[in-house]
Amino acid sequence: MFSILRLWVGVLVRLFRSRQSLLIENLALRQQLAVFKRQRRRPRLTGTDKLFWLLLHRFWSSWKTVLTVVSPDTVVRWHRAGFQLYWRLICRVRKRVGRRPVTEEVRKLIFKMMAENPTWRGVTTA
Repeated sequence: MFSILRLWVGVLVRLFRSRQSLLIENLALRQQLAVFKRQRRRPRLTGTDKLFWLLLHRFWSSWKTVLTVVSPDTVVRWHRAGFQLYWRLICRVRKRVGRRPVTEEVRKLIFKMMAENPTWRGVTTA
């Protein structure tokens, strides 16, 4: 009985811990947006921003995953560059596209079979 109770308490703690981690990550991303919305060409961290990241470092082990402050234009540029590289590599491959050509012998056999079987010519209109 005690082990089942302990199991359920562990499950509840893990559920709230993952929710807590999600909320902290959301808070960190919102802080990054606030830094980015400042009207500067290159965002700079103020003393309060540095204090925020210091406190986040103390209470959240995955703080480094969301530390980089990047503008949306930069992310779009990275995606475009990635797609350009992908398609450049795809186009360099000189693979023939489509169905392989049918030999003349097989083509003659197909036409002979069509001539001998008039119902094979496809759908006829009435």
